[in-house]
Amino acid sequence: MILIGIGANLPSPDYGPPGATCGAALAALEKAALTIAARSRWYKTAPVPASDQPWFVNGVVRIKTALDPTVLMTLLLQTEEVFGRRRGEKNAPRIIDLDLLAYGEMVVNLDPVEPGRGLGTVRVPHPRLHQRAFVLYPLRDVAAGWRHPVSGLGVDALIDALAPDQQTEVIPDAGGVFGTEWRETGVNGEKSGKQSPSGR
Repeated sequence: MILIGIGANLPSPDYGPPGATCGAALAALEKAALTIAARSRWYKTAPVPASDQPWFVNGVVRIKTALDPTVLMTLLLQTEEVFGRRRGEKNAPRIIDLDLLAYGEMVVNLDPVEPGRGLGTVRVPHPRLHQRAFVLYPLRDVAAGWRHPVSGLGVDALIDALAPDQQTEVIPDAGGVFGTEWRETGVNGEKSGKQSPSGR
């Protein structure tokens, strides 16, 4: 079972509000190298750690792909870059955030061969997923029986152990792609010129 987290809290000049950008990013990933087998509900979530930045739109998808974890992580980072994310300050607001949460029962801890070049660090399962309501609630939507490969705890047990101060609420589906505001024609009614990370 391969799980990807998606979130955003800044508008995109190309795709519109954060929820629309999430839908456009999922559509781009499907055109690249994976199939979305299940999608969670969308959640409006307070930033973690708490700050005065805008609330996030978050979700989780269960996917099918032949890509190994390292190549899949590269695709996610490339997609973020195509969609305008620029990494800087930790926990800063972002146009798009794509995280590889889990890849079956695999436990992967890869450090970069050359720090500062290439992919960088790969950690699977995601090292903080068990602490995040904005990950665990949508994860339960698509994989209710999932268990953490390291701790062995099920998703309900992980939710019960969450800190009580994380604010999360379900957002009703919109009429666009993947239940978001985004539509294939783009935010201005014109065909989007954006390509998927694969160039197709």
